[in-house]
Amino acid sequence: MADLEIADPRFKALVLPNASLETLAGGFRWLEGPVWFADREELLFSDIPDDRVLRWSESGGVSVFRQPSGFENGHTRDRQGRLVSCSHRGRCITRTEPDGSVSVLAERYQGKRLNSPNDVVVKSDGSVWFTDPPYGIQTDYEGGKQRAELPASVYCLDPASGRLRVVADGFEGPNGLCFSPDESRLYVAETGLQFVAEPRQEIHVFDVERDGGGAARLVRGRRFLGRHADGMRCDEQGNLWIASDDGVHCFDPDGTLLGRIRVPSPVSNLCFGGRHYCRLFLCASQTLYAIYTNTRGAQRP
Repeated sequence: MADLEIADPRFKALVLPNASLETLAGGFRWLEGPVWFADREELLFSDIPDDRVLRWSESGGVSVFRQPSGFENGHTRDRQGRLVSCSHRGRCITRTEPDGSVSVLAERYQGKRLNSPNDVVVKSDGSVWFTDPPYGIQTDYEGGKQRAELPASVYCLDPASGRLRVVADGFEGPNGLCFSPDESRLYVAETGLQFVAEPRQEIHVFDVERDGGGAARLVRGRRFLGRHADGMRCDEQGNLWIASDDGVHCFDPDGTLLGRIRVPSPVSNLCFGGRHYCRLFLCASQTLYAIYTNTRGAQRP
């Protein structure tokens, strides 16, 4: 059975006592960016240091989706079901078209190159929101050393017009992000600077409002939790599931810890998928895991 820590009785309703943490595949270098394709019944995910995007399915196991991939990290799907990805090497956001061709959606802001887009989500209005820390250009392991030209920020892109906006700044290393089910909140993980003794480790939450022109903006940014987090997803009840170095933690929208799923290695990212979007897929260092839950993911592209 899964190794569960119940911090609040409400967590018992979200997990299954007879569901185990399943090892789907192993032997990778560093996994990231899982995204579920329900229409193909397969999971896509990145093995960043090996410069490849892989696919997993129950019937076919693991195979290569594309290699080289531009050292892609986070992935999501847009409202038309197309794959949207964060490229470390290309320092850009890309979209994979139905015919397999790849187009660049954003690579510069005010004439300067993006750093290394890390994680990405698509809002119901089609806008693309992503984090841009320098992690992918600080080493040769995940993309290749390059010079940062912009502060680490959170961006919003309108794919129709190509307009790119900074919606949140003041970060050292913005990482995972996700919207609440009603899109009234955006959560952003701050994982701080690399190669320092005590990096900033916290989660911020912003309220989402419309400006005078109708565009979404972030207001009332505040610290939600003072702890490490990488990738994040909300379930349909608004609970926040975060990937961390000691497993998966689940928090109520008010910040109360509900419980934890212990995982043998650090978890970098996660997503809901599978039948009814109740299966939680975990990218954990060199291993791909999954566990069935008693809740469903909020976002089902």
